Amino acid sequence: MRSVHPFNNGWLYSPTEQPYDSHDHQYQPITLPHANITLPHRNFDNLEYQFISTYRKRFTLPEQLNGRRLFVDFGAAMTSCTLIINGHTLGDHDGGYIPFSFDLTDYLRTGENLLHVRLDSTERPDVPPNGLVVDYLTFGGIYRDVELRYVEPLYIERIFARPLHVLTAPALEVDIFLSDRAARFPLRATLRDAAGIVIAISETVEAGGVEDTPTIRFSTLPPVRLWTPTDPALYTVTVELLQHGTVTDAISSRIGFREAIFTHEGFFLNGELLKLVGLNRHQTYPYIGAAAPARLQRKDADILKDELGVNIARTSHYPQSPHFLDRCDEIGLLVFEEIPGWQFIGDSDWQALSLRDVRAMIERDRNHPSIILWGVRINESFDNTAFYTATNALAHKIDPTRQTGGVRYFLNSEFLEDVYTYNDFSNTIVEPTNTPHLVTEFSGHMYSTKTSDQEERQIEHALRHARIQDKQLGMPNVTGAIGWCAFDYNTHKQFGSGDRVCYHGVMDIFRLPKFAAAIYEAQIPVGVRPVLRPLTTWAPGDRSGGGFDPLLVCSNCEEVELFLGDQSLGRKTPDRLTFPHLPHPPFSFSGGLKLEEGLLLFFTDLRMVGYVNGEAVIEHTLRGDGLPQFLEVRVDDAELHADGADMTRLVFRVTDNFGNRLVHANHVISFTLEGEGELIGENPFPIIGGQAALYIKATHTPGTITVRASAPRLGESVVTVRTV
Repeated sequence: MRSVHPFNNGWLYSPTEQPYDSHDHQYQPITLPHANITLPHRNFDNLEYQFISTYRKRFTLPEQLNGRRLFVDFGAAMTSCTLIINGHTLGDHDGGYIPFSFDLTDYLRTGENLLHVRLDSTERPDVPPNGLVVDYLTFGGIYRDVELRYVEPLYIERIFARPLHVLTAPALEVDIFLSDRAARFPLRATLRDAAGIVIAISETVEAGGVEDTPTIRFSTLPPVRLWTPTDPALYTVTVELLQHGTVTDAISSRIGFREAIFTHEGFFLNGELLKLVGLNRHQTYPYIGAAAPARLQRKDADILKDELGVNIARTSHYPQSPHFLDRCDEIGLLVFEEIPGWQFIGDSDWQALSLRDVRAMIERDRNHPSIILWGVRINESFDNTAFYTATNALAHKIDPTRQTGGVRYFLNSEFLEDVYTYNDFSNTIVEPTNTPHLVTEFSGHMYSTKTSDQEERQIEHALRHARIQDKQLGMPNVTGAIGWCAFDYNTHKQFGSGDRVCYHGVMDIFRLPKFAAAIYEAQIPVGVRPVLRPLTTWAPGDRSGGGFDPLLVCSNCEEVELFLGDQSLGRKTPDRLTFPHLPHPPFSFSGGLKLEEGLLLFFTDLRMVGYVNGEAVIEHTLRGDGLPQFLEVRVDDAELHADGADMTRLVFRVTDNFGNRLVHANHVISFTLEGEGELIGENPFPIIGGQAALYIKATHTPGTITVRASAPRLGESVVTVRTV
C-alpha cells in the first residue's frame, strides 16, 4: 500500500556549492521549508540570495520497500536543482514554483542513504519567470515541503474530480491517471462529507488497456451542499486500485460542488451573480522570503477573507503554496491562479518550460473548488498568437471545467482566452471592449503609500481603492476588480522605493493595515462583525493647512456619530452620493474641524460610535494628546508545533491609551527570547510607522517560549507561546 512520510527534518545546508563527497562538518543542520539566506525586511540587494547552495540529507528508510517504489516529492525549490542519490545523478529540475519528483528506488542502499541537492538560486534567463527584470524577488532555497512516497509498482498518479450539473442533478466524474495505462485492474471510488461519513460508493470499473483515461461516474448522488463563500462545503473523494480483490493503492482529494462561470452578463457562482472584489497576493514574507511554513500560508488566506473581507485573491504571478489554496477552499475565498512570468517571453525552450508550468499548475490544483480561473498568459506580456493559442488549448484540454484568462496591461490585445483580464492603471475603469472583463490590477505603483506617510497621502490611497471598487460595482459589463495589492513586498532596484520595497499594499509587508485596508474591511457585513475605522491619526499638523476637514470614517454601520469630549459633531449616514455602489461607503464629517477655526478641542479625545437599527454596536476613541503610552505586543498563535519549522507572527505596536497605532513613533524595540524557540527578524528593531513584526520559530523541543519586548519610556511587554 501507499504511504507518505514527511521529509522536512534532518537536512544539512551549505551556502556554497559542495561536491557530493564533501564532509558533513561543512554543513549546518536545518529544517525545511528553508530560505538560503535570512535577510532584513528592506534595504538589501537581490544578489544576496542569488548563489549556488547545497542541501543534503542522510536517511534510512522509514519502512521497508517490500516491492514498492520510493519517490521523493518536492513542493518547490528555487530555482534549478540537480539531485544525486548515493552517488547516482537522478536528474535536473528547472523552475521554482511547481512540484517535482524523482524515483529513488533503484539506487537505495541497505542502511544509510545520502540525498545530495545542488540548488542554483540565480535568476537564470532561460527559466521562467526570468529573462528580463521582474517586479518581485525569487528568493532562494528549498522553500516548500518535501515528502517520501511509497507506492506499489502499479499506482494512481493523480485524480481529477469533476462535479457536474450541480444546480440541477448533482453528479461526479473522476478521471484516474495510472502509472501504467496498459495494466488492467479494477477501480472504485468513495465520496465522503466533511464529517467523514460515506454518502456514495461507485460501481467498480476496470481500468487499463485503453487509450482513454479511465473515468468513474457517480451518476446519481444524494443531496449535496454547494460550495459557496459563506458556506464552503467540502467533500472528499477517494479512489482505490484493487489487485486480486485487495486494495493496493488509494488516493484522496478534497472537492467542492459549485458552478463558476464568467459570462457577458457577469460572473455567476452557482447561478447567482457575484461581483468580485479582491486583492493580489505575493507569497513572499519579510526575513524568510518565500520559505513560510503552513501556518503562515494559511494565515494569509485568513487575513484576506476575515480581516480585509475580499472574496477573491489573485496569485500574482505564479502558482502558490498548497497550504494557502487549501485554506482558501476551507474558508470560501475564490482564487485566480496564474503561471510564472512578468512581461517577458523567451525563446522556444523557455516557452516549453512555460507550457510545462501550465500543465503542472493545473494538474496540481484543479480539484480545488476555490480556483475559478486559470491565468495562462505571462503577466503583462505582449501578444504572441502561437504561444498563447498553445497555453489556452493545453489548459482547456487538461481542465475543461474552468475558463482561462490572460493578464495584459494594454487594451485591444489579442483576445484568445475566455475572460479579458486587464491591469487597468487609468485611475478609473475604462469601458470594456471585450467581455467578460475582469480588472486584475489597479492603483499599485500609481500611488505608492507607506504607513508612515503624511495623512493626506494615506487617505488618498484609501480613496483610490474606494473609487475603483465603487465604480466597478456599478458597471454590469465588468465582472470585478482585484486591487494591486494586499501586502507590500520586496522587489528589484528598478521598482519600488529606494529601500527596494514596493509600498503598493493596503497592508504593509508584515500584513498590518494601512488606511486603505479599512475600505475593504468596512465592506464586511455588519452581521459578521461591526467595523469602525477612522482615516486619521487625530493630529492636526498631519495635513496640509492643518485640521481634519473632512474627517473620514470607514464603517459597516448604518450611522456614525462623532464626539469631541461631550460635544457631538453630529450623526451621519454613509456618503452614498460619492460612492453610490459600495455596500458601505465611508462616512464624511465636515465643519468645525479646520485648524483656523481655533478649536482647542483638538487636544480632546475624539470618540466615535457606530449604530445599527438605532442601537450603538461599536465605539472607537482616539487620544487627544497623541503621546506614546504603551508597547503592545501580541502573537497570532499561542501554540506551535515543535517541528523545527513552525512559526507565528509577533506583532508590536506603539499605541496611545486606547490602542491606536501612533504613526510617528520612532522607538527602538529590543527583544529577548527564553525557551525552545528562535526570533526571526531585526533585533533591536527601529520602528517606522508605529508597527512591525518579527516571527517566533519553534525548535524540535517542546516547551514554553517567552519573549520580552522593551523600549525607552514604554517599559516591557511579555508574550508566551507553547510548543507541543
